[in-house]
Amino acid sequence: MEKLKQYHSQIIRLGLSGDNDAMGRVIKFCAISTNGDLGYALKVFGSLPQPDTFIYNTIFRGYLQLQLPKECISLYVQMLHASVTPNKFTFPSVVKACTFDNVVELGQQVHAQIFKFGYQSDGFSQNSLIHMYVSFKSLEKARRVFDMMPQRDDVSWTILISGYSQSGFIDDARKLFDLMPEKNPASWNAMIAACVQSNRFHEAFLLFDQMRQTSQFKLDKFVAASMLSACTGLGALKQGEWIHDNIKKSGIEVDHKLATTIIDMYCKCGSIEKAFATFNQFPTKGISSWNCMIGGFAMHGKGEEAIELFKRMENESKVSPDYITFVNLISACAHSGLVQEGRHYFQHMVKVHNISPGMEHYGCMVDLLGRAGLLNEAMKLINEMPMDPDVSVMGAFVGACKIHGNIELGEKIGEKVIELDPHNSGRYVLLANIYATASKWEDVAKIRKLMNDRGVKKSRGFSLIETDGAVTEFIAGGRSHPDSEEIYAKVKEMLACIRSIGYVPEAESVVHDISEEEEMEKALFYHSEKLAIAFGLLKTKAGETLRITKNLRVCKDCHEASKLISKFFDREIIVRDRSRFHHFKHGVCSCNDYW
Repeated sequence: MEKLKQYHSQIIRLGLSGDNDAMGRVIKFCAISTNGDLGYALKVFGSLPQPDTFIYNTIFRGYLQLQLPKECISLYVQMLHASVTPNKFTFPSVVKACTFDNVVELGQQVHAQIFKFGYQSDGFSQNSLIHMYVSFKSLEKARRVFDMMPQRDDVSWTILISGYSQSGFIDDARKLFDLMPEKNPASWNAMIAACVQSNRFHEAFLLFDQMRQTSQFKLDKFVAASMLSACTGLGALKQGEWIHDNIKKSGIEVDHKLATTIIDMYCKCGSIEKAFATFNQFPTKGISSWNCMIGGFAMHGKGEEAIELFKRMENESKVSPDYITFVNLISACAHSGLVQEGRHYFQHMVKVHNISPGMEHYGCMVDLLGRAGLLNEAMKLINEMPMDPDVSVMGAFVGACKIHGNIELGEKIGEKVIELDPHNSGRYVLLANIYATASKWEDVAKIRKLMNDRGVKKSRGFSLIETDGAVTEFIAGGRSHPDSEEIYAKVKEMLACIRSIGYVPEAESVVHDISEEEEMEKALFYHSEKLAIAFGLLKTKAGETLRITKNLRVCKDCHEASKLISKFFDREIIVRDRSRFHHFKHGVCSCNDYW
């Protein structure tokens, strides 16, 4: 700026202080250069007798760089009052300002002026309008602009595809994507990311395979991150490893965000050792990577390892723990029964790091104390909370009441939880199970009737297993798989084998109004994870680890059966359920039957 001011003084001495060409260059440096000064640009602008369109456009860009949309819009109004005619470089900035400030009516007026000044065929202006209407959630108007464009470029297609996706209209996004004459990396990524965000992981894999067959395919960090998330959702470790290897081969820069996505994939696909090895390979780690790894140890029931990593974070890194760090850390203590340690870090968070406990921390503490059977202490903590406990805190307490057989307290709080979260089927099922444990069958029937009256349906359980890089899904009692006869025969064989070493079906794990023993056992035997394990035994070599992902909590019967299957067939079986990982090996589970 100091040099610029010297040149500016020379321009003034030469009598060019009112010359738009000369002063436009001064304003451009001041307004949009990283070394500039917008305030100085505005002083120069104010001294000009008749600034031209180029100068106005330059100031617009300067305002937007500093995220000052209101000032940009005010200047545009001033421009029109001064009878300075906008050009095609004016409107993208002004439309962007309307988008920034979310001023719908003004945006529509600017749209009308694009027509008035004859720029309805200008691609930059039209793409800006599509983006603006997408931001306003006015997808019909965005589509109308798109349909009226004489020529569309990659940006036009990609913005609208992303707009449909972000609003949850995935099928509309897909139809538009399929119509796109030539797909570029950005549009592929927009469509893949949309599928991942909507939990349509299989569709994301199909799109990724199609993308790889195109001539311009080159893995970038955006597609890599989306596909790693898809692998995480399906528990597809082999696919995730392949993508990680290709990130290394492609020389893609691994920033903190991508590093965390890689670590998260390994954690949630059941390979905690590889997650930790990958974590240690990164020379610098952001807070998200530390939190992800501590959370990974938590979900695998490795509370002591989580604590050791936290200590390392405090002592060795330049990164300070945050709110999420302590949620993951106390959760790790809860999943491992480390009561003293959990109490310590709940206090440590406040005393050492000045972080006030939030709802999630209280939820983890209630879960920790409740699992350990300290129901009175858990209830005392709930009563002392500075805020009203939410449904997750109360739900954790009800779960603890069920585990420890406190029917009276479980019933009382369980009814409150249902009223707090009336559309969540899990809340009803938990209370029904508490009633069933106490043989209160009339109350079980009342809960079922309440669910029916409110139109609440129990979530369908499913399990996924990856074999030879392909993911197969099973539902309880499902027979749609082409090898279903062979799979069901294997289930019978598998259960007969474990009966010989002490397996007895666990009646609590099925619907309690099934009266006949034979029907009860049928319901138990064909749970989705048993079908997935049988399929895994059929399709993998002896000694191979079976990795299964389940959307619901593993039931007591499947948990016991999995332990015995791992022993009889000498296999490690890793099951990820809704709340944690279970590593079954030699007849023992890593959770020590504490989940």
